[in-house]
Amino acid sequence: CSVWIGYKMYLDLIKPLKRKNQVLIESRLTEERERCEKAIKLAEEGIKVAIISSGDAGFYGMAGLTLELIQKTHKEFRPYFEVHPGISSMQLAASIGGAPLMNDFCSISLSDKLTPWECIEKRIAGALLGDFVITIFNPKSVERNWQLKRAIDLCLGSRSGETPVLVARQLGRENQSKVFYKLDSIPLEEIDMLTIIIIGNSKTTLVDDIFLTPRGYI
Repeated sequence: CSVWIGYKMYLDLIKPLKRKNQVLIESRLTEERERCEKAIKLAEEGIKVAIISSGDAGFYGMAGLTLELIQKTHKEFRPYFEVHPGISSMQLAASIGGAPLMNDFCSISLSDKLTPWECIEKRIAGALLGDFVITIFNPKSVERNWQLKRAIDLCLGSRSGETPVLVARQLGRENQSKVFYKLDSIPLEEIDMLTIIIIGNSKTTLVDDIFLTPRGYI
């Protein structure tokens, strides 16, 4: 692609791949719509453009918004597009921890900037009722500093405090880390937006630092 458009942090990670004949257009957080609109406009002019997301573009990434905006253009005039699959931080976290997602699981973002908190609580309650392994995205930021504790308290209402939990940070990057905790001892003060949390279900075990949800094979 001649042009790459994305959040500056993500473009910085792939700058070593850039050739001299490629242009990077950086944007900031909260500028997602403008980012996608710019990419679509360039594509309509015949320029091959890549919108860069971290992880998988279809997991809380730019694929959804881009396609929403493309749908507003009459089908006959839409630029050609492809959504390329990636490796989600949820998958990376699971792989460095063991195999906690071997049976049914779900992911829930705790960010209430785009989804009302009441809806997020309903999703947590549903996941607990179904005994799903739960992956938590966007657990805590400077502005959103109470939602994670509320989510953990909800989990403790249905699951044992001994439930194993993986806290993984900076996944896929040089300073990647993982630490195992019990559900009732997660250090909330150490969690930030670069953290992924995987909460086991009633069958999940942690033995010799192997985080595992059995599938039930005989």
